[in-house]
Amino acid sequence: MGYGGVDELELRDVPEPVAGAGEIKVRLAASSVNPIDAKLRSGAMRQWSPLDLPAILGRDASGEVVAVGAGSSAFRVGAQVLGLVHRAYAEYVVDKEDAWAERPASLDPVDAGALPLVALTGIQLIEEAVRPRPGEVVLVTGALGSVGRAAMFAARASGAEVVAGVRRRQKEEASKLNVDVVALDDDAELERLPRVDAIADTIGGQTIQKLLSKVKPGGTIGSVLGEPPGARERGLMVRAQSSHPDSRRLAALAQAVAVGKLTIPIAKRLPLAQIREAHTLVERGAGGKVVVQIR
Repeated sequence: MGYGGVDELELRDVPEPVAGAGEIKVRLAASSVNPIDAKLRSGAMRQWSPLDLPAILGRDASGEVVAVGAGSSAFRVGAQVLGLVHRAYAEYVVDKEDAWAERPASLDPVDAGALPLVALTGIQLIEEAVRPRPGEVVLVTGALGSVGRAAMFAARASGAEVVAGVRRRQKEEASKLNVDVVALDDDAELERLPRVDAIADTIGGQTIQKLLSKVKPGGTIGSVLGEPPGARERGLMVRAQSSHPDSRRLAALAQAVAVGKLTIPIAKRLPLAQIREAHTLVERGAGGKVVVQIR
């Protein structure tokens, strides 16, 4: 495997990993493809996150614990888990025990592979970057995306009032979320939008630039795409957020999905042998998570 298009992806036999101290080994049921995987594969992230090629991609994992390393006590062999890990396009994954959380019995093990990265990114964007107080108004951009849905869930749980920022063609679907909705690609509608206390940004680009004037003086911009230019110059608090493993939060999010309080739509389920097709779907915009079934 080298940097490039989906043709660089191939299945290989590699040595089976061994759980070290503080780690657990999991036989995977599923992973999923995230946009960051495609960017890493293409070389677009080479400057910031270079790969030691050939590399195994994949951050999401769901499966069964098959071995426990020395000093690891959080899980027993046979436990059903999901985690935010590395090298997850594989039959077996080894990672630190704090990267994993127990999977609720009612949550399908394959569908659980769609959750860790997007769910943790959304909740950490709210709780660590935006930090809303009860009653504050938070605009979530890309609200119907997987990260956006998790961010809205977390913002509402904090007591904030949420405005879902979507495209015009998505307004009808967004209206089912029981929050206020604004079309981010409708300048007239944006002009009528009252100022908000904070923005949880998941899309960046020109959209966030148009929205900076809609944040109250001293308000907050939290972003998963780095600091938007000009935000600090407007006197706004800006926090860029990078996702990281968090067993406690992941367990709570998995439970919320299991009981129907949080929905992360799945667009397609494909076997690992079709990983090239899975990457292609994500790059074209799948309209939901693309899950990779390992077994």
